[in-house]
Amino acid sequence: MAVAVSIVETSELGDRSYIAHDGQSAIVVDPQRDLDRVESVLTALGLRCAVVLETHIHNDYVTGGLELSRRTGARYVVAAADAVEFERHPARDGEELRIGRMIIRVVTTPGHTDTHLSYRIEDGNGPAALFTGGSLLYGSVGRTDLVDARRTEELTRAQYHSARKLVELSADADEVYPTHGFGSFCSSGSATGGSGSTVAQERARNDALTEADEDAFVERLMAGLTAYPSYYAHMGARNRQGPGPADLSPVAPVEPAELRARIEAGDWVVDLRARTAFSTAHIEGTIGIELGGQFATYLGWLVPWGTPLTLVGESSEQIADAQRQLVRIGIDRPDGSAIGSPDELADPDRIHGYPRATFDRLAGAREDARTVVLDVRRPDERAAGSIPGSTHIPMHDLLDRLGEIPTGQVWVHCASGFRAAIAASLLDRAGFDVVLVDDDFTRAVELGLTG
Repeated sequence: MAVAVSIVETSELGDRSYIAHDGQSAIVVDPQRDLDRVESVLTALGLRCAVVLETHIHNDYVTGGLELSRRTGARYVVAAADAVEFERHPARDGEELRIGRMIIRVVTTPGHTDTHLSYRIEDGNGPAALFTGGSLLYGSVGRTDLVDARRTEELTRAQYHSARKLVELSADADEVYPTHGFGSFCSSGSATGGSGSTVAQERARNDALTEADEDAFVERLMAGLTAYPSYYAHMGARNRQGPGPADLSPVAPVEPAELRARIEAGDWVVDLRARTAFSTAHIEGTIGIELGGQFATYLGWLVPWGTPLTLVGESSEQIADAQRQLVRIGIDRPDGSAIGSPDELADPDRIHGYPRATFDRLAGAREDARTVVLDVRRPDERAAGSIPGSTHIPMHDLLDRLGEIPTGQVWVHCASGFRAAIAASLLDRAGFDVVLVDDDFTRAVELGLTG
């Protein structure tokens, strides 16, 4: 039988980790920091973790690789060219490692990072498994501007050649297993996602393989690169130092009086409830970031790094879920948590709300001279269509550009309502008269609001 592969999905960050095995020995690829998910798979399958492979020094999450190797005694494989502060097996191009019946071949694939590696694992009994990290994704390749913006063209060209090198070293039937490409901001804009792919499928559809003109590929990929979360700046250094274990023990509770003191001190007190509940009633001065989806991505993007953080939720399970998502991006321990509804945690005069609306209502409100339309989408989204006369401030720039928002009642929108809800809470906290447009932007197009 071919190498068996189990997938550990981290949908909140758009990434995957993998466990390749021969029924006895396991090879874990790019594990996230909350290792209990990997450990449960190893236990359920009765596997011994023999090797942990890193495809690259990650930019979008804190790795669990070093800790997993320490817990299991597994060999920890990291590129020889990476300057790290811990002991590892320094992997080099063309090197082969044998684990049980499996053979790991190391392939240097620079582009996403300078020192990026991919791994081809086979056991001689069928297609190989090709672990490509942030190199060859489903439909495209990983982004190339994370190392140094000035080197983006150089690394894009390297990425183009790395993708082609990988497929030339592989068979058409080999299964492709990327780490990124499922919603991660480490992906380039044209990655397709999906549940699986082979080298043959990528030969037919991957733009790094179908585009014969390297210059055209470079121009197109670079033009599609959009903003990425600011917390990425902290991940590389953390991963080179060698992260310790994640602490997922319960967050210390905070009493209502202390909660109020933290809000008044300017701490980030983040309400995890649905945006509909937050807009209806929330504690004045809190920030609403709905739990689920890309909660950690946007909190990590917006919060000034190192700012005290307190979580407010409806249950201990909600707090624990948020805590797990945050530990993956290096926010190790929230400074406290409070559980309950706004009226259970604050005096009535501290409870506030603001209106929610649709684009249908905005169409009528635009006749009012006091109406300000604020678009918090990315520049590439706005370029595809916008509401004439609207003010554009991408959400990740909002806190630095509050002074650019015109005076009036601010109707804030994005593409679907999720980012607009975060922005509305930040504006409300800053004292703006705000209306959340909780609607899909396609409705604005249908109504003829765009120009």
